[in-house]
Amino acid sequence: MEIIHNIENHKFITETEGYTAYVSYRIENGALDIRHTIVPPPISGRGIAAQLVKAAYDYALEHHLKCIATCSYAIVWLQRHPEYQGEVGKDYNGQNHCCL
Repeated sequence: MEIIHNIENHKFITETEGYTAYVSYRIENGALDIRHTIVPPPISGRGIAAQLVKAAYDYALEHHLKCIATCSYAIVWLQRHPEYQGEVGKDYNGQNHCCL
């Protein structure tokens, strides 16, 4: 799967079967905060969200940024990958919600 980093729009994006999936993020105070993860239902359940989140957090580590999650999916991902030493973002609204 090809993942494109759209720096200008703060997204990691992939296209599969004509559908676009993405992770949107914000960088501030030395941290990359994943704010939202979108995978359209017809292509869900294939590990696409996990690969997008991993790409974003790998980018964060390469650029010496802390891994933060406001998106509920990214929070669970970080819990499963403690090696990223991530934290829950201050804007997190609760289970199964993102900041948007």
